[in-house]
Amino acid sequence: MQLQQLRYFTAVADTRHFTRAAEREHVAQPSLSQQIRSLERELGAELFHRARGHITLTDAGETLLPLARRILADTETARREVQEVAQLRRGRLRLGAPPSLCASLVPDVLSAFHATYPGVDLFVTEDGSQDLVRALADGELDLALIITPLPDQAPALATSDLLREELVVVSAPDRSAPPAGRRTRIRVEDLRGRPLAMFRRGYDLREFTTAACRAAGFEPTFTVEGGEMDAVLGFVRAGLGIAVVPSMVAERSGLRVTRFATPGMHRVISVAHRGDVSPPRAARELERILRQRLEPGSLRAGARGAVAGDPGRS
Repeated sequence: MQLQQLRYFTAVADTRHFTRAAEREHVAQPSLSQQIRSLERELGAELFHRARGHITLTDAGETLLPLARRILADTETARREVQEVAQLRRGRLRLGAPPSLCASLVPDVLSAFHATYPGVDLFVTEDGSQDLVRALADGELDLALIITPLPDQAPALATSDLLREELVVVSAPDRSAPPAGRRTRIRVEDLRGRPLAMFRRGYDLREFTTAACRAAGFEPTFTVEGGEMDAVLGFVRAGLGIAVVPSMVAERSGLRVTRFATPGMHRVISVAHRGDVSPPRAARELERILRQRLEPGSLRAGARGAVAGDPGRS
């Protein structure tokens, strides 16, 4: 089994067309077809149902596809590791992060990384932690910032706590702050019956806020839901409701910020990579810059609490 054969196989699986797959791989179509046939003979099973104008995977092909992608991803990682030895003068870094961090911490960190290693191409995937975990396991990312702890069914990853970040409530600046009685800070219980602008399903902050409200004995009230970070902040700014957001996002939003009473609400942000392979050098350098910028004295007031092994809950 040759890597070239696996590349040709995944190209046909992606395009569902031998000619288009050959064009993508810059090879003659008969040569690509011959390599696929050779692979099928070696495996002892047909990988595609071939019909004029309609190519589909067989059961054997469906079984091989994720394994082939993993092999090709690992091979690409090995190739890049060798190329990166020249002080990271070139290379690629694929980082995943939740939208809240892409709107706060990530831009500053990537700016510092790019200033030091301008030859490294940066690719950012913005998604929820569960999707980022899957992308890491599939070899599509080198490093990800995720919210921990992970679900029990999550694939084996190497994670390290980076930051324990405070969560706060934001409201429109031209409206009154959420009521807290005689207190200057609010409790989760004070959110009962309050209109919330809520994130889309699968969003870490949605799950966290909903779980906190249910633990306090009530169901949250949503006035509008389904947005990403920028959309939810816009909903709050328009007076459609309040929202629970990370402090690093809140301090940049221009919205009114109300903090929770002690012990407050927090989430733990961790750095993660696949547990079975060492991350590329570029990823290790990015993590170093991340931790450097989160050292005491380097944080904004809302982002205090850089940790190493802090067991805080997300």
